Parts: sequence; structure tokens; C-alpha cells
Amino acid sequence: MARGVIQHSAALPVPASPLAISAYRRFLLARVFAVFATLSVVVLIGYQTYDVARADYGMDRRDAAFMLGLLGLAQFVPIALLTPLAGVAADRFDRRRVVLCANTIDSVIALTLAICTWRDALSLPLLFTLAACHGSARVFNGPALAAIAPNIVPPVLLPRAIALSSMAWQIGTVVGPATGGLLFGWNPSAPFFLAAGMVLTSGLLISSLPPVRARHDKPPAHPFRQVAEGFGFVRGNRFLMGCITLDLFAVLLGGATAMLPVFARDILMVGPEGLGLMRGAPAAGAAAVAALLAVRPLERRVGTRMLWAVVVFGLATIAFALSRNLWLSLACLVVLGAADMVSVFIRSSLVQLATPDTMRGRVSAISGLAVSASNELGELQSGMAAALLGAVWAVAAGGVGAIVVTGLWAWLFPELRRVTTFSTRYIDTATSKEEPAP
Repeated sequence: MARGVIQHSAALPVPASPLAISAYRRFLLARVFAVFATLSVVVLIGYQTYDVARADYGMDRRDAAFMLGLLGLAQFVPIALLTPLAGVAADRFDRRRVVLCANTIDSVIALTLAICTWRDALSLPLLFTLAACHGSARVFNGPALAAIAPNIVPPVLLPRAIALSSMAWQIGTVVGPATGGLLFGWNPSAPFFLAAGMVLTSGLLISSLPPVRARHDKPPAHPFRQVAEGFGFVRGNRFLMGCITLDLFAVLLGGATAMLPVFARDILMVGPEGLGLMRGAPAAGAAAVAALLAVRPLERRVGTRMLWAVVVFGLATIAFALSRNLWLSLACLVVLGAADMVSVFIRSSLVQLATPDTMRGRVSAISGLAVSASNELGELQSGMAAALLGAVWAVAAGGVGAIVVTGLWAWLFPELRRVTTFSTRYIDTATSKEEPAP
């Protein structure tokens, strides 16, 4: 193993909390900064795309909503194409450098948006191009960043570390879009200048960690073979396949965030400030749940709870679609985010614990591809459905679809229901045909 790579010896005492580890504290702060910056930019790109389509291109509401779907597709295409390479990069190179390069690209994107917004030089082609560039940066950032946490905390603290990391992500998701929306109302270019500085600071914080590489018992295989090994590992593990695809199809159908600019501008009529509140509401619910899980992690019936959380996510999506009151809509989004956090926390912990370190980058990349497909292709699906049905019924139908998928996955992948705790012994038992221990 290379000198300076973070590792934990069984002979060393295990800290009481991940926060007692200096490297993890820097990792957590970097995550808050990055999410604050990138989420505020992504939300405002969506609002600007919808607004430019309506105001400058003369599109009606449904055609402009379809542009939001295409914006999601523009982000997803580079993610789909580059995911195999991103997973190999996270397992082959220093993960800190991969994150820094990705954050530098996002910083340039934010600066470009700031200047073009200030000069009133926005256009749909420019916005779509910058969205695609963000997708390219994000696909390398995600696997490398996800694979760092298991290298800087001992396995026994990993569920709590993931909960804290998720809480940091949700805090950034709450504060970023809300702050971005308020700054946008004051000065449209200000949130982009702020985001550029914060995302670069995040990359520098990650770079301050000791080198973080995957632990290989033998020299890594050829990159193409590593890609094949990653997909083969997931395909051959029904438990991992069930976890990853559940999120893919449930959120693909049930995502409401793509249509938030439509609800903010034309249905609830609350403008960019309201959009920032709505975009941050799911994260507020998620952050509250993540804080609770960091103190009192789930210990029993984790698989069943993951499935029920997705059902609640679908019900909250339906309620949001039918609401015509801002505060009721915000409450529905809070519940939606809280339910999603329970599902994400359990799924992320199980996937990381069920994956050997030499595979974590590639498995994280595949999991990230599923998340991106559910988010960005979900935006395309929502945009197409909104063009046909209108935004309200498109979101409501998506919530129904998420509930149906959950029931179907509980039947197709009984391994998900068999998992009782985060112990790797019970995870291994769940992936076999044996009944889990009580």
C-alpha cells in the first residue's frame, strides 16, 4: 500500500464518532460546500431554462416544461457515456485528485453562468451545453467522493459516517437553493459567483486529505477489464442489483423536482424565491432525518423499512402534485425528502458494506449512474409527461408509479426484505437462499 494512504488497524482504538477523525471533518465540510454550490447552480439553470424558453423563445407552458426534460437529458448523456471510466478512475487513481479536477470544472461552469447572466447573454444552447459539462464533472466526482468515506473511517462507524455525510448533503441542499434563489432575486449573477468560490474551496479541502487510493492485493487489471468486472460484480449480486435498481425506477417515475420551476412560475406563482424554498424543502426533511440517524442509526428490519420509505415517498409526491397552497406544498416536499433520506441512508450503507474496497469506485459509479438516470431521465420523463398531461397530472402519475415499483421490487427481490441489520453477516445471509438469523 502506498505511503500515506488512510487506513485503520484493528489494534488501534476505534473513535466514538466519525467526527473525532480530523480527515472526516474536512471531508464533511467539503461536502457541504460542494452541494451548496452545485445544487444552487442546477436549480437556477432549470429556472433560467424555463424562463428563457417562455420569455425569449415564446414557448407555451407545456413546450417550456419539455425543455426542462431535455435539460435533464443533456446532463444524463455524458453521465451514461462516462460512468465506466469514472468508476475505473476512482479505483485506479488518487480519489482526491479526481474530486479536485471535477470541482474545478464545476467552478468554471459557475463563473460562465455568472458572466453570461450579468451580460444578459443566456440562450438555450448555452444552458444545455453547461448542463452537459456539469454532468461530465459530476460523473467523476460522485464515485470518487463516495469511495473516500469508507477509507477514512473504520467499518463499524460507516453507517453513522454515511448518516452524517447525508446530513451534510441535505444541509447544502436546503441552504444552497434557498440562498441561491434569494441572491438571484437581488442580483441574478451573485449566486453563480458565490458557487464558483465554494465549489473550488471544496476541492481544496478534499485535496488536504492524505492520499486515498483503493487497496489492491495485486496490480489493477486493464481499465476495460476493470469496467467489465464492475458490471459483472453488480449483475452477479442480486442484493446489490435490487438496491440499485429500486432507486433507479422509483425515483425515475416519482421525481417531482424537475417540474418545480413550472409550479413556482405558473401554478403556485411564487417566483424564484419560492422555487428556492420548494427546492430546499425536501432537503430540510432529509436533513432532520439524517441528524436523527446519525445519533440513533436504524438497527432492525432495515430492508423492510427501506421499502416502506419509498412508498411514503410516492404518497407525498401525489399530495404535492394536487396541492395549490405553498405551505401545504412545502410540507409535502418535507415529508418526501424525509422518506427519501431513510431509503437513501439504508441503501447507501448496505451497498458500501456489501462491496469490497477494490470494487467500491466501480460499484459507486454504477450506483451513481442509476441515481443520475433516475434524476436526469426522470426529468426527461416528467417533461414528456407534462407536455402530454400537464405538470400536475404528470407528477401525480409519477408518485403512483413509485408505489407500484416498490411493491414489484419487494416481490422480485426478496433479498431486500430479508436484511435485518447492517451487520455484514446478515447482509451475506440475505443474498443467499437461506432465511436470515433472528
